[in-house]
Amino acid sequence: MIEVYELLKLVVDNDASDLHIKAPTAPVLRINGDLIRQMQYPPITPEDAEQIFTAITTPHQQEIFAAENELDFVYSVTNLARFRVNVLRQRGSLSLAFRVVPFAIRNIDELKLPVILKNLIIRPRGLLLVTGPTGSGKSTTQAAMIEHLNNCRRCNVITIEDPIEYLFHDNECIISQRELGGDTHSFATALKHALRHDPNVIVIGEMRDLETISTAIAAAETGHLVIGTLHTTDAPQTVDRLIDMFPPSQQQQIRLQLSQVLEAIISQTLIPRLDNKGRVAAFEILIATNAARNLIREGKTFELLTIMQLGKNEGMQTLDNELTRLAKDGVISTENAVLKSSNPERLRKTLCGVNRGT
Repeated sequence: MIEVYELLKLVVDNDASDLHIKAPTAPVLRINGDLIRQMQYPPITPEDAEQIFTAITTPHQQEIFAAENELDFVYSVTNLARFRVNVLRQRGSLSLAFRVVPFAIRNIDELKLPVILKNLIIRPRGLLLVTGPTGSGKSTTQAAMIEHLNNCRRCNVITIEDPIEYLFHDNECIISQRELGGDTHSFATALKHALRHDPNVIVIGEMRDLETISTAIAAAETGHLVIGTLHTTDAPQTVDRLIDMFPPSQQQQIRLQLSQVLEAIISQTLIPRLDNKGRVAAFEILIATNAARNLIREGKTFELLTIMQLGKNEGMQTLDNELTRLAKDGVISTENAVLKSSNPERLRKTLCGVNRGT
């Protein structure tokens, strides 16, 4: 049997983001976004997958999986890393996916995130949204922002996560981290009770349903800073997605509420670097200026792009402008820039004179 520690060390040593274990194929690492089979190992058998699952889970976790055939949890290896693990059944055998969560929380400067994030995280109230596809680095950005807050402002912070990923240590802040399953039964329930726990800041791992979104907006209205994540690709889509979650009869009221509480939308994606040294994050940032709030209230989200293009002095930027800059600076290829764009044809025309390779 392949030792799970050996595979997890391989993930860390190769700076991979994920490990996939599935029969009947060799272990697979995701490195710089690409899936790479580790052919030095034999194919995983169903028995191998079962043994690895048993080795890394508790009896209680095994009972949950037996009842639901799905399981999310965090597995920690001393002096190596933490791993967010998802287990599911496919064709009668187990498939396991491990996502690396480093012990150390890298700060905003180390990650070269937009400096405006430092100002956004210390705002006293409102709604901050960090969005992007799965695996785009939302958790890492969110953790860096919370750690910045932890170093510069005295706040009571409550996080609601599924599962807990980065571990925070109290510095200026006191930070309580709650995990779905072990500490609470749902995001919405945990959010309601968090409001009675004297919080300054509430962090929601994922705003995935109507009740959670509605309670998050209400919490932001009552003077808390609420930080949440969504699987949307840009700022206008994020606004539309939030509003479309509500019944048509409520949407105008939600537009009004959202326009009042929103502070910023930070959308991000990860792109392979042209020098093959990892990936770089590209950001779209919408700051809720008076003009942006008016457009949200009036349902003219398609005009938010213009607000971002004109709002550079306020810290705003569009994803396409950032992709253009990265391609022209030779950080990413023009092909990858076009692939990540919400308007690929327009970006292709913008970059037609840039030939930086693939």
